[in-house]
Amino acid sequence: MNKSMLQKTLVPVLTVVFLLILVAWFAGAFNEKIAPGLKDKSTEGLLLNGDYFTVEIAKEALFEPVSASITAKYATVISSRILARIETIKVRSGDLVKKGELLIQLEKSDLNSKVLQAGESVKGVRARYEESKSNFERAKDLFKKKLTSEFILDKSRADFQSIEAELTAAKQQLSQAKTTLTYATLLSPIEGRVVDRFAEPGNTAQPGSKLLTLYNPLSLRVEAQVRERLALTLKQGQTIQVELPSVDRIIEGVIEEIVPAANTGSRSFLIKASINFNEDLLPGMYARVLIPAGDQERLYVPLDRVARVGQLDFLWVSVDGQVQRRFVRLGKESSDGMVAIISGVKVGDKIATHISKRLLDPD
Repeated sequence: MNKSMLQKTLVPVLTVVFLLILVAWFAGAFNEKIAPGLKDKSTEGLLLNGDYFTVEIAKEALFEPVSASITAKYATVISSRILARIETIKVRSGDLVKKGELLIQLEKSDLNSKVLQAGESVKGVRARYEESKSNFERAKDLFKKKLTSEFILDKSRADFQSIEAELTAAKQQLSQAKTTLTYATLLSPIEGRVVDRFAEPGNTAQPGSKLLTLYNPLSLRVEAQVRERLALTLKQGQTIQVELPSVDRIIEGVIEEIVPAANTGSRSFLIKASINFNEDLLPGMYARVLIPAGDQERLYVPLDRVARVGQLDFLWVSVDGQVQRRFVRLGKESSDGMVAIISGVKVGDKIATHISKRLLDPD
């Protein structure tokens, strides 16, 4: 009986002890413990060479990006000067045209008739002019010979001057009719590209109505509204940087015009900067003008001294003869192989170059 009770008591106790040991094993109670701190406090001997870089302050130019648009300096709108039906349109959006090239032909049968009518009118008046001129010359000869009166001479002179005036008016009407005839043929005033087309053959062209728009691709420029404090520091002829996000490029622009009046709503000045020709650029595209806004101090270190663990960047900093891992926040990279440090180091810190594999892999 006592043996049976002992067995009933011992089994639960052993079960509980086994469970406690199992829990302790999962919790790592039987693993070797490492005290907090560096795994190897003496890391001076782990440097493969003694090349150090001392962190110094460097000044860099500060730029303020300003939203801008690409526009065409030389752009024109093609419109009609007369009321006429459109016969043909030779171009469409995107077409390249040369100066003097035919763009639109309007109906001109009526205009041709007016030119012929004015021409015939000139012929009739010229015949009367020649007759009147002969009569006047004859009257002058007769008056010199005292064979006619002064009254007849004056009347011949008046008739001749009247016909001369009519001939001049008829010639002007013919010239006007020919000029009006040229209005039916719309030629390109510039060498450029067609932006848009607003009419089709068969439509009636109204005087002043927009038919086509053109621009010269070689005359592109950038326009931006710059806040007055920065705008007052700019000068005509100054070179500025222009960022083009759509083509992922930064180009140079030259300020050619600063409108000498501020926008009362935004308190900004309109700046216009010319840029070099680029076949990838079109009017209306987005750009950013980088306006100089002074200098700022930054810490720079060589990019090849920055190590990475996962998504974290760090540097090996020499402190009191030992090398410490210092996590840092990086800024922009420069073209000379340097990178800005936003936080993590200070002026005078010595950055080690190459660290052994054992230090890079703490495990």
